[in-house]
Amino acid sequence: MTGVLTTGTLAPMRRASILALSAVAGLAAAPAAQAATRAPRLTTFSSCRALLSYARVNAARAGGVGSPVLAVQGAPTGLASPVTKTTGTAEDQPAPAPTASAPAAGSTTPAFSSTNVQEAGIDEPDIVKTDGRRIVSVADGVLRVVDVSGDAPRLTGTLKLDGSAGQQILLRGDRVLVISSVATAIPVEGPVPVAGPAPVAVAARTALLPYGSPTTLLTEVDITDPATPTVARTMTLPGGFVDARMTGGTVRVVVSSTPAPRAVPLARASLRTFVPATTIRSRISGRTFRRGVVPCGAVRHPASFSGLGLLTVLTVDLDRGLYDVDRDAIMAGAETVYGSADSLYVASRRYVPGLQDTGDVPRGLRTEIDRFDASQPGVTRYAGSGTVPGFVVGQYALSEQDGRLRVASTDEPAWLPETAQADPAQSYVTVLAPRPGGGLAQVGQVGGLGRGQRIYAVRFVGSTGYVVTFRQIDPLYTLDLSDPAAPKVVGELELSGYSAYLHPLGDGLLLGVGQEASAAGRPEGTQISLFDVSDPAHPRRLQHAVYGSGSSDAEFDPHAFLWWAATGLAVIPLQLPPSIDPATGRFTGNDAFTGAVGLHVARDGIAEVGRVVHGTGAGVAPVGRSLVVGDRLYTLSSLGLQAARLDTLAPTAFVAFDQG
Repeated sequence: MTGVLTTGTLAPMRRASILALSAVAGLAAAPAAQAATRAPRLTTFSSCRALLSYARVNAARAGGVGSPVLAVQGAPTGLASPVTKTTGTAEDQPAPAPTASAPAAGSTTPAFSSTNVQEAGIDEPDIVKTDGRRIVSVADGVLRVVDVSGDAPRLTGTLKLDGSAGQQILLRGDRVLVISSVATAIPVEGPVPVAGPAPVAVAARTALLPYGSPTTLLTEVDITDPATPTVARTMTLPGGFVDARMTGGTVRVVVSSTPAPRAVPLARASLRTFVPATTIRSRISGRTFRRGVVPCGAVRHPASFSGLGLLTVLTVDLDRGLYDVDRDAIMAGAETVYGSADSLYVASRRYVPGLQDTGDVPRGLRTEIDRFDASQPGVTRYAGSGTVPGFVVGQYALSEQDGRLRVASTDEPAWLPETAQADPAQSYVTVLAPRPGGGLAQVGQVGGLGRGQRIYAVRFVGSTGYVVTFRQIDPLYTLDLSDPAAPKVVGELELSGYSAYLHPLGDGLLLGVGQEASAAGRPEGTQISLFDVSDPAHPRRLQHAVYGSGSSDAEFDPHAFLWWAATGLAVIPLQLPPSIDPATGRFTGNDAFTGAVGLHVARDGIAEVGRVVHGTGAGVAPVGRSLVVGDRLYTLSSLGLQAARLDTLAPTAFVAFDQG
């Protein structure tokens, strides 16, 4: 279906209303929200015995837990091997760091795009990377290297990898770090406890509990010879991969090890049940090393029990590879990761204690934010914690400026209708700053955004914030954050539909990708909106394109979005279902589309440049990523990598991937 371009005007009842609001005008933070931002205190354990005692006692109070994050008797598929405990020798030292191959004499590497990341200079793992000469991708357990330095792209090498779900990569010179997950079953012998007020033993037997544990697998791959990508080292860590960031050659990987209820009888729970171990296998030396994540005395925990999950940050110098990895860990949850130049923040939701037992459903959800000092290469250390009301929608809800963290969150009431009517949802932007002695203290807050709605998108640009809330209409709020102690809303624009992702284009322009919506708030198709925010007090929509009934991965995955500023080109994946003939009620198929759409975006409007399709007929595959190298647009799908002209999107070559 062709995109419908319209100007920023709306029907009278849906007309944009632009308001100048401030904290003084009824948007001040609620006292309860202010009071609850006190930072939790974290202390270290005096010994391994103290850690184990703390874990066992609190596990018993919680109804019994064991840990799927370390089934000592189990091992990830394909990774089981004898463990050698040994001291380092010459052959265990890191190999000389591979360096990026220099361009041929007289040639230069063409301009190329990078992964669409939140902060410039801080890379995020994704399924594809390029250095302007090679495109490296990973999918379905296969790493592929494609040479794009010539006239046509050429697949030069592939590597079958261990691991399964959600593989992502980071690229540094001739080293690739692959981050993936494997699953393990949990062997349990003897009475198997079941749910209840207290653990209840049932028939004695030996069992593999079906809800095994996620295990994070890091694989270091050398692509110095692009024809034969080679695994140099692997590292396994029990626990689920959350996210990672790379600054320079330093990679920080966040892993969450959450104990599962009643997997192991409490009396038999060992230290490794609560503090897992890592295993490093070196293909260089042929040896395997095993060690605890961190020393017991380095694990921090809150003064009041809040769970037995372990948040671990692994710091890898990718120039040296998976060798002598730095580690830090605290007992906390991990859901959302945001990285700045000097800090790594990990956010997780925390509920009011006793919620499950009483049956009461108060407004008790808060987001706990743990800050790690990332200012030094190769080292990461816990630096303090704070909380904000409600929940955050993702990493873009957090942003650091001048050492202060801005957080946009929505505080929703219980899901009971009568409670929601009496106490509607509202959103906040809270400013937190490190305080002497540790912790994150609230220094400013503005609330009352989108009453009865929740946040769908956030973007911070310098000292300005943009927040989109939605229920039936989409208010776009602009916030002045220049004074951290007195953040304020200065502008508001109400529109139909909503933006789920916001991208600053420069020159006072902001692009939104989301959904158009009916008067009742029902999504009606992909909507791309161009906003003029040069005057924060009076934001306005210049134009928008609507693809009826469509959807785009860019709405929930910013890595799927490409902005190439040099030519004003935006590329997003797009899927359109077939139209229905109103006379027959049957699908016509005439307007169905699966692929990507390229849009030229400038102050004078939005114009479609072209579309990209992988495959034909029923064999068409969704396009997951787009990137630019020189004068070519490359798009990636499960079928392969396609090259197209950057100015027209007309295809020029296709590298097919083996589907076997």
